[in-house]
Amino acid sequence: MSKKRWLAAYVKMHHERKVRDRLAQLGITHFLPLQEEVRQWSDRRKKVERVLIPMMIFVQVDANEQRTVIELPSVLRYLVLRGERAPAEIPQGQMDRFRFMVDYSDSPVSFDSGDLQPGEKVRVIKGSLTGLEGELILVDGKSTIALRIWQLGCATVEMSRSMVEKID
Repeated sequence: MSKKRWLAAYVKMHHERKVRDRLAQLGITHFLPLQEEVRQWSDRRKKVERVLIPMMIFVQVDANEQRTVIELPSVLRYLVLRGERAPAEIPQGQMDRFRFMVDYSDSPVSFDSGDLQPGEKVRVIKGSLTGLEGELILVDGKSTIALRIWQLGCATVEMSRSMVEKID
């Protein structure tokens, strides 16, 4: 059996949940970053799940499962870096930290595909994300911790500077 690795698959617009459900039926390990948020309409407020990275789902697959995933009707292609032919592999450590951030953050997580300038390396020491390591950056004058997924960009969450410590 070949080694399993994390890949990012592009899916048709608004088909992320459908693909997630089909992958679950097939027994393929996957991660669809969702975040609960409260939406305000003129007559009511409602909690809804928002897809953090539209048109993308992460799969942990071996070579056979990789073929199975790409053959699903709603899956368009894998993320491939410019100048390469093989799908871009996302390191296990980056996926673990990203999943931890999405699953346990009390604040909304945003995703920015733009390249952020490297800042101080920090570790969260208080709150629901204790132990998470990333970069401390300023976004709109607010302290934010950024978690880089090299192939895609950065996931960020706002937090107080008092909740992090500098690491070397």
